[in-house]
Order: sequence, then structure tokens, then C-alpha cells
Amino acid sequence: MTLQVQKSWLDSLQEAVWLVDAKSLCIVQSNEAAARLLGLSCDEMRGMPVLRLAVTPEDQAFWGGTTEEIARGIDSYTHVLRGDGAWVAVARRVAPLQALDGRGYLVLSMLDRTVQENTERELEALLAELRATLDSAAEGILVCDLQGRIRAFNRRMAQIWDIPERLLVERDDQAVYAHMAAQVTDKKAYKRRLAELAKQPEAQACDILHLRHGVVVERLVVPQLQRGELSGWVYSYRDITQQQADRQRIQELAYTDALTGLPNYRQFAQRVDVAIQEASEKAPCFAIVFLDLDRFKIVNDSLGHSFGDRVLQLVAERIASCLRQTDMLCRLGGDEFLLYLHEADAAVAEGVVRRILESMLRPCELDGMGFSVMCSMGIALYPQDGATLDELIKQADTAMYRVKDRGRGNYSFYQPQMNAHLLSRMKLEHAMRQALAAQRFAVHYQPQVSLATGGITGAEALLRWTDPELGTVSPGLFIPLAEESGFIIVLGAWVMEQAVREAAKWMHAGHPLVISVNVSTLEFRQPDFVERVTRLLAVHQLPPALLEIELTESIMLQDALEMEERLRELAGLGVSLAIDDFGTGYSNLAYLKKLPIHKLKIDQSFIRGLPDDEGDLAIVRAIVGMGQALHIEVVAEGVETTAQRAALQRLHCGHFQGFLCTPALPATEFWQKLARPGAAMQDALADPLC
Repeated sequence: MTLQVQKSWLDSLQEAVWLVDAKSLCIVQSNEAAARLLGLSCDEMRGMPVLRLAVTPEDQAFWGGTTEEIARGIDSYTHVLRGDGAWVAVARRVAPLQALDGRGYLVLSMLDRTVQENTERELEALLAELRATLDSAAEGILVCDLQGRIRAFNRRMAQIWDIPERLLVERDDQAVYAHMAAQVTDKKAYKRRLAELAKQPEAQACDILHLRHGVVVERLVVPQLQRGELSGWVYSYRDITQQQADRQRIQELAYTDALTGLPNYRQFAQRVDVAIQEASEKAPCFAIVFLDLDRFKIVNDSLGHSFGDRVLQLVAERIASCLRQTDMLCRLGGDEFLLYLHEADAAVAEGVVRRILESMLRPCELDGMGFSVMCSMGIALYPQDGATLDELIKQADTAMYRVKDRGRGNYSFYQPQMNAHLLSRMKLEHAMRQALAAQRFAVHYQPQVSLATGGITGAEALLRWTDPELGTVSPGLFIPLAEESGFIIVLGAWVMEQAVREAAKWMHAGHPLVISVNVSTLEFRQPDFVERVTRLLAVHQLPPALLEIELTESIMLQDALEMEERLRELAGLGVSLAIDDFGTGYSNLAYLKKLPIHKLKIDQSFIRGLPDDEGDLAIVRAIVGMGQALHIEVVAEGVETTAQRAALQRLHCGHFQGFLCTPALPATEFWQKLARPGAAMQDALADPLC
């Protein structure tokens, strides 16, 4: 074969080919593909030692070998040096060739692998990136083929399942599966579920697995598809231990009381709803008990809320110990509790609440401190007292408040008339609040008369209410309600302003008279009370000496130091201070010598028995004597007969007021009496208006 024929044949090949002399190892001939690959012409490569093409240690070692070693040839991937100095990735093959002339040749062929190598490098980088991403995933990943062979997994999966390193290195699939099965708390259920999944290869599934080392795992199984065909499965494992704990805690908070651990109202309501549904079928009776601790505010105010919370926990344990397993105790809030007594009639319910009362009688002790806590309870029975939980709670609450009104520390069953009483109170309170804006309240004035001279020495401002529907409403009815609801603060402020305005009008008309105004404990305890009195006196230009404030003895019971300071501030202004209903309340009389008290008003309950009741006579005599000794004026209230007046004169009482002189009068009528010359007590027998 001539060189020209060889060249033509070689150029027809797409791969790069060199014909190398076996003895000299120099290039004899090359084709155009070889020229393109190396960037050298065929003429430039003719006679070039083939070793010039070897740039890798492998090729250099090959071409430097013996003739026999070279004759055996080589077939591998390598690199070749281009004319511009760049390396080209190639698939290189060397094979011997025996020519017809007997000379020995070597055929060196190369395929350019640049694109393929770049693709492989990119694939390797992508695979490395995918592996890094897989290992960085928060979830554990396990990929299996259709035969169950493990094709891939990440480190997170090994961590979640606590797979030993040796199993990962050995790549023993069955050992890995056995280890995973041993980790679950229910091995049989785990294997049974895997068998079920195998029967549904193309279905997705999500399960919760509990592992022995306390981990809770969410397993998601997804079929893996290649070109639309099922090729295996991808298992993802997510550690949801903390989420489960959080969910359980949220569930507990949703249905339990955070302080006591008792069921809360939501759980209690569900239990009662079930009881009502069952009752419609079996018609059993059950009871709802509303329990409220008595005067628990004192515990919080004196010992702090933290101590109070511990007391509530102690009380909850004590109440729970009195219940049956079928009953339920719920903390409604604050110091209020609800009890569900299962299949309990009146007798059973009474037995339970009696046990609670007996239990509460036992002294409590915390931090070495002994104390007592009592409670009041109201009982409502299903179905006679209500068909729903709301109705039963309302009735039980009503019964409980009846216990509170009657002294606390006891229990009461709901009775229908209780609601009628509450409804009337609610209507009365509503009418009372509307009455002030509608100008249905008025201030009347009852004179205070000197027993020595018969002259009017002062007047007490008294609140009166006339309603278009209710008629004349007794102060004994609406004043306690106003105090209980807090409306007494508004009413008291209005009375004070009316009285000061009227007293200023009388003074400017030439008839100065001391006006006495009753002030409730709640109103007196308002922080701005002294400031408000000072402002009223200044606005109406009334001398403080013409205002007298009447307080009950109970004012000394709470916040004694603060109240004493407030009394001294008023006395410093020049305002007189009187104790109303003296003798019926506070037993410690030391305040009479400590505080700036100017007047004592003997309660009318001690006046009624005069002059015949020796007990009343002795009490009045003692009060008058005490007043004289302490230089405090004494006024007798509720004087209705001349015999009572005469007895008071003999006892040397200073003043009186009551129907014997006149009932309380509207301001205009009182002004007419006050302005009448010579108005004196001796007129009382002839004129009912003194």
C-alpha cells in the first residue's frame, strides 16, 4: 500500500489516527482528524517522535517500555498535548500493524473526549452537590429499588434511626432493615405496615413511628418514577418529637387549667354535654355545683398572689379528694370552681358538698403558716333546674350567691324564687342608674335640734328616690344595692355637691347651718375624695366648718393608717367628722381618742326602747357619758315620741333628730322652715315641722 493510498484511507476515518514506526517510534503518517485534534498539520507531525504526544505519566511509561510491551498495545482514557500547549482529553488506543513489506507499525488512534469529559465533570459536580444537599436536608432520606435494595440515603436518616457506622460501611441492606425494625416500639405493627405498603407500590403513605429512644418520626413514602415507570420508593423521615411534645402541651393547655392542672371549662363543658346526651336516653340526674372561696381576696392582698396561687392548688387537691372517680372538678377562674357530680340526685349532691365543707374546716398550712379557707356552694340539678350547662351554671351561681348573702361557708340548692329575687334586683339596679340622669333623685334635709334650746343646729342631707313605675323607693332598699354595685360612688358625689350648694345658698341668705352628709366606706376610700371635697367648698364658697361628714365605724376596719391620714386631712380643712350609727359596729373604741371625731350619732335601735328598756337606757347613758368625757357632741337619731325626747333630756344628750320634729324635707320646704323666725323645738307639739 502506498503512502498516498494510506493517507486517503486514513482521512476517511473520523477518529484521529497516527501510523507509528514500531522501531523508531516516530510518526509515519497521520490523518486530517489528527491534525484537527492537535492543531498541527500532517507534514508537521510526520517524523515527530510519538513520545511528543505523551503528556501523562501512564503514556510516558508506555512509550518508554520494551518493544514487546509496546507491541501488546494499550486502550484507556488519557490526555494529549495540542500544538498550542493545551491538554485534550481523549480515548486513546494503540495496536500493532504488520505491513506487506514486512515492516512493523503501530496504529495510534484517539477520540476527542473533551465534551464528554466536561459533561462527566459537570455530572460529578452535580452529583456531589446533590449528595451535599441530601446530607444537609433536615429530613432523613432513604431510596430503594423495586427489589428493596438501598440505592441512596443521607446522614440525617442514619442519625434518626441511630444506624451504626459499621452497617453504613458494610452496605448490608438486610442488616440495616433489621436494625430499623428493632428501633420501633411496635415491631409487629411496623412490619405489617411495610407489607401493606408493598401491596400498594404506587400509593403515597404517611405514618407516625415511635422509636425506642424516645424519638417520634413521621414517615412519608413516595413512589419513584423513571420515564413514567415505577423504579423504586423514596422514604423520608422527619423527627417530630418536639412538635409532638408541643402539640401535646397545647392540647393540655386547651383542656386543662395551667395553675391547678384541673380540667378547664372547655373540657368540663364537653363532659357535661356527653352527660346530657346520655341523659336523654337513660334519664339519669346529675348535679352542677358552683363553688366560690370566701374572702379569698384577703389572702391575695395580704400574702401576695404567688402565695394565693399555691393556696388555690391546695384547695383544688382538697376538693378533688372529696369527689368520686366519675365526678369532675373544674377551675372556672380566680377562686371559682365548677363540679360535675355524675348521676347525683339531691341526696348524693348534698353528701358530696358536706364532705367538701368538712374537708375545708381542716386548717391549711403553707410555709409554716396556718390558715383557714372556707367556701360557699350553690347546687343545680339536671334536668329540673336547667336543660343546658349555661342554665345549670346560672342557677348554681344564683344559689351560691344566696349563701353569700346569708353568711357564707355553707351550701344551698337552687330554688326558682331565687331568680325572681335576682331579676327584681337587676331591674332595680337598672332603674337606679337611669334615675340619676332622669333627675328622679332628690336630696331632702332633716333638722338636728338642740335638746337644751329647741333650736335647729344642723341638718342631715338624705337621698330620696321617686320612680314613675316603682313609686317611692326606700333608701334601705336601694342604698345597699348601690354600695354592692359601686354606684354609691356616683350617687354619693352627687349628694355631696347638692348639699354643699344648698348650704352655701342658705349661708349667703343669712342662715348659716351645718350640713351633715353621709359618706359610704367605698366613696371615702376613693383617692381623690379629699381633693373633691376641697374643690366643692372652694367652688361654692362654703366655709369648711359648715360641712359635716358622717362615716360608719366600719371605716376603721380596713386600711386603718390610710383612713386615719385622710380623716386628719379633712379635719385640717376645718370639716367636722361624725360617726353614724354609733354602737352597732366597730368594737375597739380607741379611735375615739386617736382621731379628730366631733360628733357621735346614737343609732335609732337604741332609742326605740326609751324610756322603759333598761338595756337601751344604759347604752344611751354610756354613750352620752363617753361623749361628754371626750368632749364630743352626741346626737340621738330616730326620736319619735315626747317620752323619748324627755328621757334624752334627762340623760343630758345634746341633740336629736327624727319624726318627732319632722321627716326629711325637700330643700324648698326646709328653707321655709329655716327662714321662719324663732324656729325652735318648743313648737314641735303644735307644729309637726318644729
